[in-house]
Amino acid sequence: MKLSRITCLAALLLTAPAAAQLQIMPPAAIPSPPTEKQKPKEAAKEKPKTAPHTITRKKEAAPAPKPSASPSPAATVIPAPATDNSNVDLVFGAYQRGQYKTAFDLATARAKTGDAKAMTMLGELYSNAMGIRRDYAKAVEWYKRASDAGDREAMFALAMMRIAGRGGPVDKGEAVKLMASSAKLGEPKAAYNLALLYLDGQTLPQDVKRSAELLRQAADAGLPEAQYALATFYKEGSGVPKDADKAVRLLQAASLADNVDAEVEYAIALFNGTGTPKNQPAAVALLRKASRQGSAIAQNRLAWVLINGMGATTDKVEGFKWHLVAKTAGKGDPELDKQLADLPADDRAKAEAAAKKWLGTK
Repeated sequence: MKLSRITCLAALLLTAPAAAQLQIMPPAAIPSPPTEKQKPKEAAKEKPKTAPHTITRKKEAAPAPKPSASPSPAATVIPAPATDNSNVDLVFGAYQRGQYKTAFDLATARAKTGDAKAMTMLGELYSNAMGIRRDYAKAVEWYKRASDAGDREAMFALAMMRIAGRGGPVDKGEAVKLMASSAKLGEPKAAYNLALLYLDGQTLPQDVKRSAELLRQAADAGLPEAQYALATFYKEGSGVPKDADKAVRLLQAASLADNVDAEVEYAIALFNGTGTPKNQPAAVALLRKASRQGSAIAQNRLAWVLINGMGATTDKVEGFKWHLVAKTAGKGDPELDKQLADLPADDRAKAEAAAKKWLGTK
């Protein structure tokens, strides 16, 4: 991986707030459903001037691995139910239904018996103000008790709290130890975030090969962010031998899990037949999906294929709609601006009206 890419990732890690993937900020642990409006991109996640995907004549680099966003202000961990304990299953069931006060009461009773999963649940409820007032100090207390009892999810959550300095001072050294222990016990989010720390090279010595190993562990466990990041490694030959076929398989897996960045990259691979048989209709369908999910890159590429009839029926009004939507997110395209200026006035007005409707503006 090029040094500039690693530098860019380092800046992202240092500026992102804390949450579920290296939080310092998830897939988001749970991705938010797409809205009918353009989703603004965070400045730290945008690459300057060039876009990372290529359908047209442009040759651009893929984006660096990054922590995904999470709606939670703290480290979000959803504890798994203990299959051998029906009482803890009741705790988890109440949590899943949004009955947080009930989950809190049940978990409190179970925690008194030394149940680590119940302790982790209490940490989760306190850290995210679910059914109880937010109290980071108590969250840390419960996460630590569960961590000491060997719960890998509590170890990861406590690591995130230590990195963010919530419930106590920032302690990156302890955070790394907790994250490593959690990863050894099979927690994919811990392996993923530890990989980012090795890639960042600030908290830990930079080690791209070790980063790739940890990403593989998390990817094999089914974490879409890790699958997408590892695909980027294989695509560029960073820490692993360059392998377009493996990269595409990982992109496909992450795409099936609704990772938007992977959807765009996989669509590009399908469109161009890179590492996979060419399938332009499937590529266009994925670009439509990612565009509706708010990806400005997908919107720009979809505009190109619709305006120029590449792999899809020509639809200039729809294509220029997506061009205008992408432009509001900083993905302007001078060539498409020229083509828009040459569009008949009626069609241009329709495209502008469609873009305003999508964006929710008048």
